[in-house]
Amino acid sequence: MRPGSLLSALKRDYQLWIMVLPAIAVIFIFSYIPMYGVQLAFRDYDFSKGLTGGEWQGLHYFKQFIDSYLFTDLMRNTFFISFATIVVGFPAPIVLALVLNQIRRKKAKQLMQTTVYLPHFISVIVLVGMLNVLLSPETGIAGHLMKAAGLGHINLLASTSTFIPTYVLSDIWQHCGWNSIIYLAALSTVDPQLYDSAKMDGASRWQTIRYIDFPALIPTIVILFILSMGNILSTGFEKIFLMQNALNLPVSEVIATYVYKIGIVSNQFSLASAIGVFNTVINFIFLFAMNAISRRVSNTSLF
Repeated sequence: MRPGSLLSALKRDYQLWIMVLPAIAVIFIFSYIPMYGVQLAFRDYDFSKGLTGGEWQGLHYFKQFIDSYLFTDLMRNTFFISFATIVVGFPAPIVLALVLNQIRRKKAKQLMQTTVYLPHFISVIVLVGMLNVLLSPETGIAGHLMKAAGLGHINLLASTSTFIPTYVLSDIWQHCGWNSIIYLAALSTVDPQLYDSAKMDGASRWQTIRYIDFPALIPTIVILFILSMGNILSTGFEKIFLMQNALNLPVSEVIATYVYKIGIVSNQFSLASAIGVFNTVINFIFLFAMNAISRRVSNTSLF
């Protein structure tokens, strides 16, 4: 865009720019200015010399992380948890939105929406506390049900085979309803006359979903899938860290928790910064790759 046309666009839409200015300022202050600390990944950080101090080490800390004996385990655990969350968790709000859209009674629909939205507002600490109580093999509901089914004592939070399913399913339960809002918003743009026409033609509810609702969601699904692939190695920190224990550590130790332990607990700030930059670069590559594939296959992309 030429400078003249950009200036004219700013003058024409100045009210919109003023409205989004606080959001732009917050993103710039809290997201872009801290990026100055990325240089710590390439320096031997020294407290006495500040953020700009320390000898230049280049890619030394990146190599140290890649050569670490934990590198394979960390990448595997992070990828498996993220991949399972996307495979199982990404379609869940789509299905929920399609189901909610089929409810014709307004009060029933509002009640159902409120019910599925509420878990999103539960704090992570409270959620993990609930999991510890409900899934306890001795006193929890899950423990009693497994005893009744003859499965014995199975600690779902301590077993390496059940930790990832427990994490993914609890994450879906907490955020599925909230994530369905954007899909319900997309469905609200569908012309009601299409539903009337489908009803007159004798279309069933399944046919209405297949030929009207789902096609209307495809652009939104593609965009959100691209964004989710940009976080393929970002599993989050709080929930996994709170759910960790000595028994599930072989499958629950991910990049985010390892960075915390290396950087904050062990004071190896340069190594922790290098791991964080490495994680970000991988996510960036996935984002661009999925965007390019989507643009070629479906003509829908972020850029």
